[in-house]
Amino acid sequence: MIARDATNDFLNEAIAQQRLPVKAHFNVLAWTSEKEELKDIKNKVSSALAQMDAAAKQETVGAPQIYWAGIPGNAADFPMNDAFDTFTEQAVCFLNMETGYRSSLSPCGIRLGDRLTGKPVHVDISDEPVKMGICTNRNKFVLGPSGSGKSFFTNHMVRSYYEQGTHIVLVDVGHSYKGLCDMVNGYYFTYDEKNPIRFNPFYIGEGDSLDTEKKESIKTLLLALWKKDDETFNRSEYVALSNALQLYFEKLDKDESIFPCFNTFYEFLKQEFVTVLQGDNVKDKDFDVNNFLYVLRPYYSGGEFDYLLNATENLDLLKERFIVFELDNIKDHPILFPVVTIIIMEVFISKMRKLKGIRKMILIEEAWKAIAKEGMSEYIKYLFKTVRKFFGEAIVVTQEVEDIISSPVVKQAIINNSDCKILLDQSKYQNKFDQIQELLGLTDKEKALVLSVNKANDPSKKYKEVFISLGGMLSKVYRTEVSLEEYLAYTTEQSEKVKMNAYAQKFGGDIKKGIAAMAQELRHGT
Repeated sequence: MIARDATNDFLNEAIAQQRLPVKAHFNVLAWTSEKEELKDIKNKVSSALAQMDAAAKQETVGAPQIYWAGIPGNAADFPMNDAFDTFTEQAVCFLNMETGYRSSLSPCGIRLGDRLTGKPVHVDISDEPVKMGICTNRNKFVLGPSGSGKSFFTNHMVRSYYEQGTHIVLVDVGHSYKGLCDMVNGYYFTYDEKNPIRFNPFYIGEGDSLDTEKKESIKTLLLALWKKDDETFNRSEYVALSNALQLYFEKLDKDESIFPCFNTFYEFLKQEFVTVLQGDNVKDKDFDVNNFLYVLRPYYSGGEFDYLLNATENLDLLKERFIVFELDNIKDHPILFPVVTIIIMEVFISKMRKLKGIRKMILIEEAWKAIAKEGMSEYIKYLFKTVRKFFGEAIVVTQEVEDIISSPVVKQAIINNSDCKILLDQSKYQNKFDQIQELLGLTDKEKALVLSVNKANDPSKKYKEVFISLGGMLSKVYRTEVSLEEYLAYTTEQSEKVKMNAYAQKFGGDIKKGIAAMAQELRHGT
């Protein structure tokens, strides 16, 4: 009667739940060179299986045959009377650690480690998922609280992409990428009193051209400097600025002795363009050139911000492959910050449209909060929606859950258009993880994976784990384990950075030699 009821329950579940019945067999091979330890091992295995609500049977007579059949290629010799009937759902519970992580054959990607073994694996989180139809874009959303290894992982990812030929623009607050930028000889734009941030939007580098987009970006910049946020500009002012730029660049073509910058543009307006306006009988209400010159006077030679638009070095941003904009000291500045954000977006959009067949990446760290406030949210939305068409990817990195939930820009534009979601240790947010799960559209299985990050790390190794979800279809946890030299290049620990810079100074500022010397000392304790 018991057997009959069990059979009926099995059949009822198979039909009602549309379950697939399978023959299954699982075995744990336990051995020791000390015979007296066998009993203890047997008890440990039995109790571990009992905790999973699985009844274990010790094999004695058939052990050699099962051992033989367990060798890859010998499955046909397995004795089927040792299999039992179950459903696929129950059977696959024991298969979660059945296979190792496979390296991608794609030339693009990053080097991570197998979670269980630490074996290095090459992981493509950009091209392969798109080709396989798992993702529709290459954008990424990175979430990790302070101290979770977020900057460390992004440094490792950015360096990998840079070495594969990608053009990278980073917008940061916190100097997380200074070491890497110095190592690859990139451009590092930051602000301090002795060496303020400098740009030159008027300079046209080799391979670049004065196209409509370049003109539009300069006009947007000039209007942002001239008008307040609540002020509007009229059509005639826009046309006058277009004419001014056209005539200025024509003059540059004729006279190569003039250096293109804001100073020479301002002089052109004051000396020649005023005459053009008078000749055309342009009224002040249509374009008040005196008001324009007065408001923009601080950006001209001798003015308070004369350094901002008159750079004479780091000019060829289109060809430069690694650019960092560090906005820590100006993120609250009412004048500098809006101007710098316009220039950043212009730089990346110019790369996006003009560098055909070359991968581009823009990574916006915590600075996106300030950028979104400054009316740049439309730029961010535009970026995330269109960058995929230009062989590019946009990445936003954040650490605060509240920021994501409270910002409609992030919620709608960024998360909805980022098919790759990267999460680091979320144990700080364990109690409010349901909100994150709902917002990012994570399954319960993915939630369990995220909350398992760094819970069972190998104590003998120094690494942190990272959870990567591709299109909600493929999710894995990897190790971010790098060499000591890479660690020293990426570290954000102040004491380590200071020490590394001191080593670099011994070699004339050569970061690579400084890192090598410091790594050697740490390894050998000399």
